[in-house]
Amino acid sequence: MCLAVPGRIISISEDPALFKVGRVSFGGVIKQISLAYVPEAKVDDYVIVHAGFALTILDPEEAKKTLNYIKQIETISQGNIQN
Repeated sequence: MCLAVPGRIISISEDPALFKVGRVSFGGVIKQISLAYVPEAKVDDYVIVHAGFALTILDPEEAKKTLNYIKQIETISQGNIQN
């Protein structure tokens, strides 16, 4: 099973070996991600990321909904662990 998660691009740079790369925030965790598949991506865009590659640009409202669902799952999971 594969999992792709949404993140927000906070900066973009060019790397000759990796093409266009972005620093992407996943709820405060920041990773360098290849933007080779979404060269039109801009700072503050939300992207779906899998295995270090941004695969598509998301509508900001849809991204926020998905991030909210993930936060809800985390809250429920933490409640079950503590019980």
